[in-house]
Amino acid sequence: MTHTPRLDSLWSETAPERIRYAPLSESITVNVVVIGGGFTGVSAAYHLAAGGASVALLEARTIGFGGSGRNVGLVNAGLWTPPDEVEGKIGKTTGRQLNELLAGGPSTVFDLIEKHQIRCEATRQGTLHCAHSQAGLRDLENRFAQQEARGAPVKLLDAAETARRIGSPAYCGALWDGRAGTIQPLAYVQGLAGAAEGQGARIFEDTSALSMTETGEGWTVRTAEGEVRATRLIQATNAYGAGAADDNAIIPAHFFQLATAPLPDDVRHSILAGGEGCWDTALVMSAFRLDQAGRMIFGALGNLEGFGGAFHRGWAHRKLSRLFPQLKDIPFEQEWTGRIAMTGTHLPRIERRGKTGISIFGYSGRGICPGTLFGRAAADWALGTGDLPLPVCDPQSESYAAVKGLYYETGATLTHFTNGRF
Repeated sequence: MTHTPRLDSLWSETAPERIRYAPLSESITVNVVVIGGGFTGVSAAYHLAAGGASVALLEARTIGFGGSGRNVGLVNAGLWTPPDEVEGKIGKTTGRQLNELLAGGPSTVFDLIEKHQIRCEATRQGTLHCAHSQAGLRDLENRFAQQEARGAPVKLLDAAETARRIGSPAYCGALWDGRAGTIQPLAYVQGLAGAAEGQGARIFEDTSALSMTETGEGWTVRTAEGEVRATRLIQATNAYGAGAADDNAIIPAHFFQLATAPLPDDVRHSILAGGEGCWDTALVMSAFRLDQAGRMIFGALGNLEGFGGAFHRGWAHRKLSRLFPQLKDIPFEQEWTGRIAMTGTHLPRIERRGKTGISIFGYSGRGICPGTLFGRAAADWALGTGDLPLPVCDPQSESYAAVKGLYYETGATLTHFTNGRF
């Protein structure tokens, strides 16, 4: 079953007027066909075209329609998984190389934004990973030690400094990462698509890949009104690919967000005056930030479109009021939910598609930097100029994927129903 939620979010409202791309309505031949118009697919198309390849990108809906356009907008280095654990899971050498690649993710993203003057509210003031408890603080101390050992510009903040930066005494401390920042994610991916087209990439919206067939001559991807013939194929549909849930390739999870109207100036300047984006160490994680207009954007694990929607909304109002009492009478005006592709290892995966194709997915909710970097690496792979950051594996299913997805949603719902505390 294809997951096709609405995209009527704050991001779709505040993004600059986007370029609209016509559906594919002819037969074309290119070097590489890219399926999926999110961070990974758009980055791949951009870097392929910049490298001199002919490329066609097929997007079933509109650029950024899936998780990329529903993202929180935190431009973080690395993965959710700490670097030592990454190296423990995939080996010291591969893990170290992946950690080093992803450490430079924010610089890659902000450099692309600067180079192409992408209007996406880019703010590079760092992010704060906030300790919701003493156990959370111990986790941050461990993460700090790992990052400091790798030369990262990070600082472990005490409760007083955390309260000063956030504007709330709710947390025990925080880990500040100076590499990071925030963006308007839909505006970024749409802006990068415009840059890809400027390099010569051909982009088609409202164009589902109905079939993908490999022969000795390469790939043929058929759509409703046309087809693409290509030597190589890059599939970058992540959590929004047709049949993704049925194929059990990922563990589906959801993250919802709510946004207020722009805050009054006196209230706005009392919260996150330094412009950082935040998320916490709770098992059912939540995140918050301000956008350029001063709206509070608050989100957490859970699906507003599912059975727990009412509990998620009620909890969000309670928690935000406790975190910032000055916001208790300010309502949320917009809401949306994104779908996350998780893997059993909580690490991205690159799977083989035939002899000359790959599929990349599984960022576990952290898509901006890894998606941009993996898309660039996929372009290098297709061009024959570089290696992929992870070994390519055969297609595999996640055991009990649907059950695990239900576990995440049920856990978030029960937490939000029973616990309004931090």
